Amino acid sequence: MATERPVRLVLDASLLLDPVGGGGAEEVAPALRPGAEALLRRLRYSNLGVAICCSEETPTYVSDFLEKTANLHSFGITLIPAPNGNRLLGESMLEWSRSSSCFYATSRIDEELFSELQSNNWRVIAVDTERGTKDSGVVNISKLQELLLTLAILIKKELASSSVLMVGYSMKQSREQDFAKRGAFPLYPSKNGIIFVPLSFELPLASQLHEVDMIIHKMTDEIINIDPNCSINFPQGISFSAGMSEIIRFMEQYPDFCIIDPFKNISPLLDRLQIQEILVRLQGLGAEGRSKLRAPHSLKVKNFHGSELQKQLAEANLSFPIIVKPQVACGVADAHNMALVFQIEEFSNLSVPLPAILQEYIDHGSKIFKFYAIGDKVFHAVKNSMPNASLLKSSSGDEPLTFNSLKTLPVATKEQLLQNRVQDNKSLDIDLVQEAAKLLKESLGLTIFGFDVVVQEGSGDHVIVDLNYLPSFKEVPDSEAMPAFWDAIRQSYELKKGKVQT
Repeated sequence: MATERPVRLVLDASLLLDPVGGGGAEEVAPALRPGAEALLRRLRYSNLGVAICCSEETPTYVSDFLEKTANLHSFGITLIPAPNGNRLLGESMLEWSRSSSCFYATSRIDEELFSELQSNNWRVIAVDTERGTKDSGVVNISKLQELLLTLAILIKKELASSSVLMVGYSMKQSREQDFAKRGAFPLYPSKNGIIFVPLSFELPLASQLHEVDMIIHKMTDEIINIDPNCSINFPQGISFSAGMSEIIRFMEQYPDFCIIDPFKNISPLLDRLQIQEILVRLQGLGAEGRSKLRAPHSLKVKNFHGSELQKQLAEANLSFPIIVKPQVACGVADAHNMALVFQIEEFSNLSVPLPAILQEYIDHGSKIFKFYAIGDKVFHAVKNSMPNASLLKSSSGDEPLTFNSLKTLPVATKEQLLQNRVQDNKSLDIDLVQEAAKLLKESLGLTIFGFDVVVQEGSGDHVIVDLNYLPSFKEVPDSEAMPAFWDAIRQSYELKKGKVQT
């Protein structure tokens, strides 16, 4: 569901400007106060109509700064004259109040202005004011970081709809920005009635968590350290930030609270050995006459110098070249530092973190199929990948090929793609992989996850080489990905709610 009445938000300049700059008699370069940049960044993709206002008496150099800030951070933001208690509101604000639910956020007290706004159906939010307002109709909050949650609460109340869900999210800034740019986190309800608000570790988390209906998170963004010598079994062996630790404690205290996804369901994906064990269980898929789906042959090692290494490789059905990966799959700085080894001697002085997983390198025509399970929907995309082993060996210079799989992954050139007789979608048994996705969803208990498939040249085996939680699914068009994302969240909530009520 989506409401038809839009929401307007006007930010008074006092809310955004650092009082140290641009506020005195001397011309001091204006600057944003701490927290304002993050606020504007989030509001840009909130689906609210936003405007910055300043008084007509504002110095030109300040109003110019505000205008540049508006243009930089928010689509469609325009500067308007600040309302003055001695005259009526500007026509724009009067018009907005007739057609929209309107909110005015400020850090200055002006009782006459507040009265004028409220008489025209505006809700006023006073932020970080030195003294409170006498007006009981004004919502007072102490920190700028509280504004988005306060807005979400007021918007939900304004809509008077019990079906609107408020979802709190937690992930690193770059990931949040990538999702937000695609419209994933609207503050105005999505088509199926979901409001998103960021959880702030700068505020008491308990009060925030009691306001939202559910949480979506990327817990790996808040991992400080993983002990590679400890069996990764949440929470054993994992150190989290103080904020994420508080969320974990909250979930322990309120186990019926809805979260996407439970931490214990995600923890196996932090460990490449556990991922391998999960994938091995899928190897029964594939009927006679169809492609075979399997996990790559692999072996865990604690060092690269054991006298039995050659024998262990043979027992694990591993032959060169071999790709070497840290056992810890994510959440630490070197989790994606890998190497491709072409002969046994190259294991000496190898810099890949230990313990490590040795995995067969599969010639796959330089094409990888990225699959995304989002709720009940499964999407896939085709991407260029690493060249076949013979081409990599010819350029390695008799040294192991080291790389970071997120930054410096060697990708086939156009010429190599032609030499490899590049595969296309016809080589992929989509039904087989869709079946694998369904089984993975059931066994993992995850709402949103991704996995990578390569098709082995010659045999046609479908080999799942990676499995990860809450990927960006950036290859899926926004028009398909966002509705699936929102539906997955709502379905998860309703399923959890149904379980709790029974």
